[in-house]
Amino acid sequence: MKPLIQKNVDKDALRQQIIAQLKADYALLLHAAKSSHAAATHEENIPDNKYATLGLEASYLAQGQANRAQEILQAIQTFETLTLIDFAADAAIRLTALVQLEDDAGQARLVFLGPAAGGLLLDSDGGEVMIITPASPLGRELLGKQCGDLVELNGRMTREYEIVAIC
Repeated sequence: MKPLIQKNVDKDALRQQIIAQLKADYALLLHAAKSSHAAATHEENIPDNKYATLGLEASYLAQGQANRAQEILQAIQTFETLTLIDFAADAAIRLTALVQLEDDAGQARLVFLGPAAGGLLLDSDGGEVMIITPASPLGRELLGKQCGDLVELNGRMTREYEIVAIC
């Protein structure tokens, strides 16, 4: 398998891509929360009996969207102040590591161990990069591991990955 991680990977560009995606998600969610709030407080949604719950449901939705927007804003601030580390090939994995994993079938995937925004998918020069956090099952397994180590994920199916490259 050809390595997806090149020696000259620009992790700052990856961080800027993460921040840009989070800002876009934040703007979209903020707009949705405002729309939900407007629906919740609209005069047509004032309940006229105990079964008229549209306004209440819209207010719950608006609150959930506002909470998620706040989480995204905190993630943006965290990534803006994040110190990126350049890892030697034999270094132990920790926060800000970009890791190439390979499964038994030879399929490669790239993951970036970040402080927040777990599950975010980005397109990069090397392919798709998934952001994971130390709180995720894969993040927990990767912490402290090195190139050549195997990590195992147990779920419906057990999957094993080899750590092929770190930067």
